[in-house]
Amino acid sequence: MFNKLLFQKVDNSSLIIFRIFFGILISLECFGAIATGWVKRNLIDPKYNFPFIDFEWLQPLPGSGMYFYYILMGILGLFIAFGFKYKASIITFTILWTATYLMQKTAYNNHYYLLILISFLMCFSPAHRSNSIDVKIKPELGTNSMYSYIKWVIVLQLFIVYAYASVAKMYGDWLDFSMIKVLMQPKKDYVLVGDVLQQPWVHTFIGTAGILFDLLIIPALLWKPTRKAAFLISIFFHLFNSFIFQIGIFPYLALVFSVFFFEPETIRSIFFKSKKPFTSFNKIVVPNYKNNLLLLIWIYFIVQLLLPVRHYVIEDNVLWTEEGHRMSWRMMLRSRVGKGNFKIVDKNTGQIIKIIPKNYLTTSQERKVFAYPDFTWQFAQYLKMDFEIKNIDVAVYLDDSLISINGKPFEPFLDSTTDLAAEPWKRLQHHTWILPSNFEADTN
Repeated sequence: MFNKLLFQKVDNSSLIIFRIFFGILISLECFGAIATGWVKRNLIDPKYNFPFIDFEWLQPLPGSGMYFYYILMGILGLFIAFGFKYKASIITFTILWTATYLMQKTAYNNHYYLLILISFLMCFSPAHRSNSIDVKIKPELGTNSMYSYIKWVIVLQLFIVYAYASVAKMYGDWLDFSMIKVLMQPKKDYVLVGDVLQQPWVHTFIGTAGILFDLLIIPALLWKPTRKAAFLISIFFHLFNSFIFQIGIFPYLALVFSVFFFEPETIRSIFFKSKKPFTSFNKIVVPNYKNNLLLLIWIYFIVQLLLPVRHYVIEDNVLWTEEGHRMSWRMMLRSRVGKGNFKIVDKNTGQIIKIIPKNYLTTSQERKVFAYPDFTWQFAQYLKMDFEIKNIDVAVYLDDSLISINGKPFEPFLDSTTDLAAEPWKRLQHHTWILPSNFEADTN
């Protein structure tokens, strides 16, 4: 039974069409990042880019280098779509995309992280072995089948994403729909739907539907009697998100994943009418690398299961501290607004220097640096190094630190007596300079 689930040979039409759409979408993402000014705002304009902690060595290319970087990724996306030098293209894209993800987090998005994971998985898939330039060049590569585990690995990854996203929404501010109200307030000027989105009944519908959709969509797509209805609901859900939240390619990528839930023969009949049908049903071929493969799959999914819940081993509420928030599928769960005053103290003379953040940061970075503790800590390190260049040894403090989460009243947030520049960063521990929260117990 286990061997049949993972090592049965099945028609590869789903994987092939996914490769094509996937390549097109990542190409659009990369070229779109240039066209919309995203690359300029987040990788070129900033003096400091707030990379992920431990990845400070990853820095944007100087001058216009990041434009060429994203052009290269866009071209690689097209190579992937056409199946040209597929293995080299997908591996190179995965490395480049991971690097650009890690070199800045001001524009952090869970969807960018998902793209890393899917690209990584696609590095190991034979997605180029049909309807590709690679097969045109080297016909012996061609095949109309694949191992069934390729489909199930992607399906399980999607289930983890959606299931964790659903569970994360089950907290006070989502369940009373106040968070939905916060999300919809900036949309009040939208043509036709702006006023509707401010209605309480709409907030109730969106909040309830968000939990149920994330929890049930993968099982509903897997079960044949509900598959078509689930697909139609998925189309509405993702197009709604695309229009309202304008979150790039993700809604369309999420729809493309649907090809793995329909029978491969159905996909072939729609997209590849001239493709040779696969007829060797129930053929099980156990590869000689089975044990190593299973070990790698187990390791990968253990990490995927544990990483999103690491905040449970860290003291206090993740919605307050942000410790363990990223890479945990906690999507659209909170709105944070912070404020405070940075103060530099010369350790030798005692001189106090007030820091004006906008002299160092972009507008979006300035918003983050008062509301997210790791941004605050990194900015303190940056200021310390900036003064060390001038041979001045300083301490860095944040006075009058206040935070408002989900539109609630401002509360004291970070300890004003802590020299943040002297504090170490702890990966899986609570930072005591984050003051205790007053959140209700059910919001953790």
